[in-house]
This record gives sequence, structure tokens and C-alpha cells, in this order.
Amino acid sequence: MSPTSLGSILDRKTIITDLKADTKYDVIKELAKKFFEQNYIDSIDEFVEAVYEREGEGATGIGNGVAIPHGKSTTVKRSGVAIAILEHEIKWESLDDTGAKVVVLFDVGNDSEGAKKHLHTLSLFARKLGKSEVIDSLLNSKTVDDVIKAFDE
Repeated sequence: MSPTSLGSILDRKTIITDLKADTKYDVIKELAKKFFEQNYIDSIDEFVEAVYEREGEGATGIGNGVAIPHGKSTTVKRSGVAIAILEHEIKWESLDDTGAKVVVLFDVGNDSEGAKKHLHTLSLFARKLGKSEVIDSLLNSKTVDDVIKAFDE
């Protein structure tokens, strides 16, 4: 597996399926907890604040029930991706006025290396998330293996 494949980026321990959440805040907080538990970030609250700061700049919902928020913060120790497949769609500002059922959250370090890595990772995910078969697989994912398989398609 090459270092730029999604399989090498995905961390089974930062993927949640069937998440019961009613708000954007609930989802971001749960994913931030995963980042914290796996030593990606030093502070849940500081990271959530950074994500919300970015959310204020514009919609992170890319359509088709998918949102790709991110937080850039000094609390980030290493870049990563956390994914939530929600039990039901929630309200989320998006390009096509749909909510979100799939949330792919990126954590970004404040240094230039972190920003560079984030742009590369984001482009890899954007390519995959532009394919309807990948979206369909994600929307129907019930397990962590299903999520990983969807990105391997």
C-alpha cells in the first residue's frame, strides 16, 4: 500500500458507524473524542473550537449527505481523519441543501507541513467522495470494515 493511499491514512480507531447524534456539535465532539483517545490531539475542547471557527467561514457539506469539516489548531499532534456514519441525517450547511449522514473530519496542525499534508489528504478524499458508488457504500456502511471497503472501491 503506497503512503498516499486512503487505506494508509484511515485509522480503524477513529471511525464510528451508526452514530446516534442530533446536531453538528454532537458529531464533531464525538469525532474529536476519538482523535483525543488515539493521541492525535491534546485538547478536545480546543479542537472543537477550531472546527467551529472554520465552520463559520462557509459550508463544509459537499452534498449527497456528506460533510468534510476540519480544524486547524496547535492542539493537533499528528494529522488524521475521523469518520462518522450517522444513524440518521442531521442538519448541516451544504452546497446542495442536504444535511449530513457521513462526516469526514480532518485535523490539521498549525505548521506548514501539516497544511501541506492536509491539502494532499483532502484531495485524495475529494476524488473518492466525488463518486456516487463510494457515497452509496458509505451511506449503507454498518461496520468499520464497510467504511474502509467503501474508500477502497
